Amino acid sequence: KPLAAIIPRATYRLQMNRDFTFAEAAEIVPYLAELGISHCYTSPCFAARAGSTHGYDVVDPNDFNPEIGGMDGYDAFHRRLAEYGLGQVMDIVPNHMGVMGSDNVWWLDVLENGRSSAYAQYFDIDWRPVKTELRGKLLVPVLGEPYGVALTQGNLKLCADNEGGAFFVSYYHHRFPLDPRTYPLILNRRLDILEIRMGQAEPFFIELLSLITAFGQLSPPAEADPKKILIRRRDKEVLKGRLAALAGKCPDIERHLVETAEEYNRRAAESVSLRDFHFLLEEQCFRLAYWRVAADEINYRRFFDINDLASLCVEKQEVFDATHRLIFRLVRQGRVEGLRVDHPDGLFEPAEYYRRLFAALQAEGEKSETDEAPVYLVVEKILAQHEHLPPEWPVHGTTGYDFVFQVNNLFIDSRAEARMTRIYRRFTRLADDFDTILYRSKKKIMRLVLASELSMLANRLDRLSERNWRTRDFTHNNLREALAEVAACFPVYRTYVTEKDLTAQDRNFIDWAVAQAKRNSVASDLTIFDFIRGVLLSVPDPDTDREFRQEAVDFAMRFQQFTAPVMAKGMEDTAFYIYNRLVSQNEVGGDPRRFGISVAAFHRLCRDRADHWPSAMLATSTHDSKRSEDARCRLNVLSEVADEWQKRLTVWGRMNDRHARMIDEVRAPSANDEYLLYQILLAVWPLGEEGGGGERVAPSLRRRVTAYMEKACREAKVHSSWSEPNPAYEKAVASFIEALLTDGDNPFLEDFLPFQRLISRLGMYNGLSQCLLKLTVPGVPDIYQGCELWNLYLVDPDNRQPVDYVRARTMLSDLKKQVAEAGGDGLRELAANVLATMADGRIKLYLVWRLLAFRREHDELFRQGSYIPLAAAGPFAEHVCGFARRLGKKLVVVVCARFFAALTGQGQGNPCGPVWARTFLEAPVDGEGRWYDILTGQDIQAERVEEREGLMLDR
Repeated sequence: KPLAAIIPRATYRLQMNRDFTFAEAAEIVPYLAELGISHCYTSPCFAARAGSTHGYDVVDPNDFNPEIGGMDGYDAFHRRLAEYGLGQVMDIVPNHMGVMGSDNVWWLDVLENGRSSAYAQYFDIDWRPVKTELRGKLLVPVLGEPYGVALTQGNLKLCADNEGGAFFVSYYHHRFPLDPRTYPLILNRRLDILEIRMGQAEPFFIELLSLITAFGQLSPPAEADPKKILIRRRDKEVLKGRLAALAGKCPDIERHLVETAEEYNRRAAESVSLRDFHFLLEEQCFRLAYWRVAADEINYRRFFDINDLASLCVEKQEVFDATHRLIFRLVRQGRVEGLRVDHPDGLFEPAEYYRRLFAALQAEGEKSETDEAPVYLVVEKILAQHEHLPPEWPVHGTTGYDFVFQVNNLFIDSRAEARMTRIYRRFTRLADDFDTILYRSKKKIMRLVLASELSMLANRLDRLSERNWRTRDFTHNNLREALAEVAACFPVYRTYVTEKDLTAQDRNFIDWAVAQAKRNSVASDLTIFDFIRGVLLSVPDPDTDREFRQEAVDFAMRFQQFTAPVMAKGMEDTAFYIYNRLVSQNEVGGDPRRFGISVAAFHRLCRDRADHWPSAMLATSTHDSKRSEDARCRLNVLSEVADEWQKRLTVWGRMNDRHARMIDEVRAPSANDEYLLYQILLAVWPLGEEGGGGERVAPSLRRRVTAYMEKACREAKVHSSWSEPNPAYEKAVASFIEALLTDGDNPFLEDFLPFQRLISRLGMYNGLSQCLLKLTVPGVPDIYQGCELWNLYLVDPDNRQPVDYVRARTMLSDLKKQVAEAGGDGLRELAANVLATMADGRIKLYLVWRLLAFRREHDELFRQGSYIPLAAAGPFAEHVCGFARRLGKKLVVVVCARFFAALTGQGQGNPCGPVWARTFLEAPVDGEGRWYDILTGQDIQAERVEEREGLMLDR
């Protein structure tokens, strides 16, 4: 494990973009320091696609994004961090880059030079796809219309770059450089006119003829001889430089280049003859195509199904080095003390990447200008509930999606599972369980979105099967169907089998998936699954040779890269929008099949983290969250008030049926979408002064909910989708929302708002308990921007709204002043006051600030202290989660409540004081009996209860 790392005490996630730059980030550093944050945790800061709102579409990993301030802005930001004693954790993106457009020079070079490009091996491109017409070409699915339409309508334009001595095709903001070897096709046109204009003996004309010949003699892009490739790379640049110089010195040549390009465009626009333009494009290293073609024929690996995010091959040392230069420089300078690795499951060999990254970071640390090697390393790994992070990985843990699932489930009443399922099925008339929906969703994703990736794998497997007499009769189609079945049955995002490594965990996952696939399959010969199992486990038939075994391992590792997006798109972006029983569970890292967990189970998970991953990150909200932490806490309350939830649904369903419409014999919204909508309204309804919603509906709420429901409908892919939008259905849903949220005489809101206020109030109690746990259990707590206050957002882009830091800073300043002036009983009074007015968010900010201050004073206790579960007893024992953290003689007890509906008489009472009579928490062994409450300033004396020393909770 990376013991030399600087482990953050607490991180604060900032989403950097042109609306929140390094300058804005620097302004809030003093506030973050006051709050108790040790490290600013930034989204990717590298040069990204213009206007990027997230930074994951990096176009240059070795420069800072100019839209957020560039290098100068970063320098100022870092000086500010250093001034206030904060460090930085940086988000890096090794899996992919932003392509298309005109700003990724590596990608543009590949378009120009194909396999001869110095960067061809940087991207995961299959230059030998099944379709023979694409051999040696890169399919570029960028057109908004079929290729023929784009060509005939003149949307594709040939352009001359006289300053660069080059030609390219433009399509709106996209640029496609032409292979210099094909320049003669352009330069030879209208040459007779130029000759008449200049004269045959004119030196500039002769120089042009020489260049035409030289361009034509360049080696083809498919050249395999390394020496000839190097010569091509050198000569093409020399020739382009000569052409640029010639155009600069001779106006007639410059005019000729421009007019020749314009002639292509004019002839194409007039549809006189498209043959020449089409022939020119056919000679390129790329093939332009309609974006819909990507699903079936794309031959480069993407990030999920996003065509303009192309995957990188960082398993190659050259690519690894080229994409990490800036990162390592920042580490060497002591500016970056931690890294978050984005989407590692897309990598060819994640474990090797971690080892290589850690070794490089350690090496940089030895050369560091500071005293320590800052190599805190967390990975965006989404674990299934039955999956463990491989202990041999040299990382500090995950980014916290597993904790989101654990802590969220603690506030879901598992006793209500059957009841909530019946309510959901009765309202929606849907009987499918989540397993069935997930299986179908993954099959749909492979059919509609990732068909080309599946075909590439099937092609590789087909070639393998042909090489052995036992398997040669397996047809391509049968292999493809069998592969799809195994992928659909995969119980995790991916395995990590390599030539040298096959863990028991990975073997079990593969065996389970193959066994399930066999049961589901209608194939006549099920031995095809045995063949696939052998390949995936890297234990093929003993009769095979070494070359076969190597290809089999390569296939298995590529298949692992495929199952990850199948699971992500199938579960997170499809099934989670269909199975709406309780959508607080439908979260990245979540699993609706696990309805709540016990306190004992939560304790086991915390002790496991303390033993194995004590520095893992603890998140409750992220930039990828489907719903923010406080929105989820509201929805979890529904499991406590299931009977009332059913009553309200029945009333609302009858009341609002008149607002629905029939679209092509389908009700809009469907009952399932309507069920989701009611939950969303409960989750994000703005806080009022009493902790509920006001009578007037803000236009911004209508816009947010409408935009969310449109996205949800498309993600579900039932009545609409991103590839095939259904405007009529979406419009009907929008009209339904408008009717529900109309001001004035609105029976729905009259019935909805009292229930919403109940859910909101109880949800805030949940939120406080959840926040307390995140800040005290083993791990590094992370706060997503703005979530130190109540934050009720939905999936992106809703979760990227600007944060009102002026308000937050003012509130924190006021709280600190009040605490300083309080003293003694005054602190208890202040705590009571912020609880009484908790809708304003001060209580959450107070909790965060006080606990982070306490962590700062007792850093080693929380970093290294043991985790000791404490038992509760009494009438409300099951509502208590308590534990101690111990390091030497230092001891802190943490206790929080859950299931507040029963504690407060359905939200009417106070969850503090008398309700806890006769309920106590067992005090830690060897405790001294006297305790100090850091939130209220009270001294607490342990008491003997039922022959045990305990802490009474009725205070």
